[in-house]
Amino acid sequence: MSKHTSAAPTGDPLRIREGLPFPLGATWDGLGVNFALFSANATKVELCLFDAAGEVELERIELPEYTDETFHGYLPDAHPGQVYGYRVYGPYEPENGHRFNHHKLLIDPYAKQLVGELKWSEALFGYTIGHPDADLSFDERDSAPFVPKCKVIDPAHTWGHDRRLSVPWERTIFYEAHVRGISMRHPAVPQAVRGTFAGLMVDEVVEHITDLGVTSVELLPVHAFVNDQHLLQKGMTNYWGYNSIAFFAPDPRYLASGKIAEFKETVAHLHKAGLEVILDVVYNHTAEGNEQGPTLSMRGIDNASYYRLMPEDKRYYINDSGTGNTLDLSHPCVLQMVTDSLRYWAREMHVDGFRFDLATILGRYHDGFNERHSFLVACRQDPLLRQVKMIAEPWDCGPGGYQVGGFPPGWAEWNDRFRDTVRAFWKGDEGKLAEFAGRMTGSADLFNQRGRRPYSSVNFITAHDGFTLHDLVSYNDKHNEANDENNQDGSNNNISWNHGVEGPTDDPEINALRQRQMRNFMATLFLAQGTPMLVAGDEFARTQHGNNNAYCQDSEIGWINWELDKAGKSLQAFVKRLIKLRLQYPILRRGLFLVGHSVDTPEFKDVTWLAPDGNEMTTEQWEDAQARCMGMLLDGRAQVSGVQRAGADATLLIVVNANHDPVNFNLPKVPHGISWSCRLDTTDPTIKGPQHLPFNKPYEVTGRSLVLFELQHTEVS
Repeated sequence: MSKHTSAAPTGDPLRIREGLPFPLGATWDGLGVNFALFSANATKVELCLFDAAGEVELERIELPEYTDETFHGYLPDAHPGQVYGYRVYGPYEPENGHRFNHHKLLIDPYAKQLVGELKWSEALFGYTIGHPDADLSFDERDSAPFVPKCKVIDPAHTWGHDRRLSVPWERTIFYEAHVRGISMRHPAVPQAVRGTFAGLMVDEVVEHITDLGVTSVELLPVHAFVNDQHLLQKGMTNYWGYNSIAFFAPDPRYLASGKIAEFKETVAHLHKAGLEVILDVVYNHTAEGNEQGPTLSMRGIDNASYYRLMPEDKRYYINDSGTGNTLDLSHPCVLQMVTDSLRYWAREMHVDGFRFDLATILGRYHDGFNERHSFLVACRQDPLLRQVKMIAEPWDCGPGGYQVGGFPPGWAEWNDRFRDTVRAFWKGDEGKLAEFAGRMTGSADLFNQRGRRPYSSVNFITAHDGFTLHDLVSYNDKHNEANDENNQDGSNNNISWNHGVEGPTDDPEINALRQRQMRNFMATLFLAQGTPMLVAGDEFARTQHGNNNAYCQDSEIGWINWELDKAGKSLQAFVKRLIKLRLQYPILRRGLFLVGHSVDTPEFKDVTWLAPDGNEMTTEQWEDAQARCMGMLLDGRAQVSGVQRAGADATLLIVVNANHDPVNFNLPKVPHGISWSCRLDTTDPTIKGPQHLPFNKPYEVTGRSLVLFELQHTEVS
């Protein structure tokens, strides 16, 4: 048989048995393989078997049984390594939401591994491109030569003693990284495994991460994804990977060995080093796009079940994701697919948690976001998923899409209010002092409800989307020309400041201020209550040269440059020191919100806000739009849990000054025999203390700087 034939191959249909409707997907039981595919509206499903390379279609076998909306069959002579796909028959009625086209080979939504890559062709589309009836037309070209195929796997793996780490939330520090970007330019990573899971587990890469002191590596999407056609035509790719097509399969490009075991070995290596593995997952949409997109999987399996369609015209898709389509998690079988995927990665792949892209979509019914959405309820009651970390990106572009603080107990959330407020404060914007204080104390206005804790707020200054830390202090405007979109892509609301020169400069004063501002941002991040997230490379000030939307830059723009200059090494040392301080002082990561209340005696306030004169802030001072300096006094004797007892932690004073000019800050009075010790000053990153200072004496806080003091039992003469 020639390759890529469109004629239906013949086979022996008598050898297939009834099999079972569960579990969904292709399941090897040690003797044969059970195939099961959900479709509520299909009329027939053909299992298509291919050679090992996925190039020659060998057989088409109709699945013989249909039980509870699931087509199924059992092949006793199939084994791990068998390559397959599906052809699904049914009505082609776009106006009614049905887009079945058996000429299109379809990826199993439950496929555990894919082989080959998508090759863009007009044959991928269920309709005939250029036809006067557009997507209402019907295309009969075979798409098999252009579609990735599924592979049956043997799930057996020797994990040894590996288990999920379950790092307590109070100690958690996220390190957001891209599998490819972190290793492509690392000198210790062999060329053959750069950009793969194998590259991520190279000792020098792991040692760098652990040496920082972070606890959890959060990987940008690793589910198999599609490169957009328009990007490939411009010589670019969907680098970030937010274009999933298979929720159970790691992207083949990240497997240097071509084996699923490589991902599992990477998880085991990171776990052995004490690092959790968190996956950024994209369950809000798929790579099939809108009605003009290709038919690759779910559209051809049961479009009306998988996707949210416009009620008044089911030809069109609801586009809350901004990418063309939206998965319908209100459908029980779509909900099952997503939760099955999560359980698979948690149970079989030992993943420690998930960050959900555009998570508001996952909790939206047709009438809007609902914290009792079946997906959110399912996650909370599931005995496995309730044990792993669940982090929401709590916004999307749909109605009522901004839900920061709106997710139910058990969830943490990315807090963009922290990002924006901290950026504006250090930039010197007016009227930001009070809100800055709220962000430093865990954003209680958003999260202090229903027993949620400060760690529910995932604090960040930067993320993969937007400026890097270096670029945040070096550019006023985005510079995305390399994306070939006329600099129209990416956010215009960066709340950034170039400090006088756009981009690189030889001016030593500007460079010194930029370095101090980066230290201010990092100090704020790690001294604030909540869960900090650091972006890989920000610890040594990597740059994307002003590109704030490097989603398509699988290039030196998007990859981390590991050749550090003196300033980069200095910042890295400073970040390591900050993380060490955070872990050293439990008061910086309390389990209770700081509310300014007394515990047993009036002196035991958990937090006291001080004006530069050393006295407690007044209402007038809070309301002063020009106020940019204050002290945050954390009393280590304050209540540390729900039990009414005093704590015994260190007492710390954090002083911030976002003024251009220095401020003399009076250190508050302390008992006899105790003095203030300067532990950190962003003006001089070499200060390691102790530097004992008397109370009620002014300390000159440099313009745009942060200082950390600790009470110590050392008498000052």
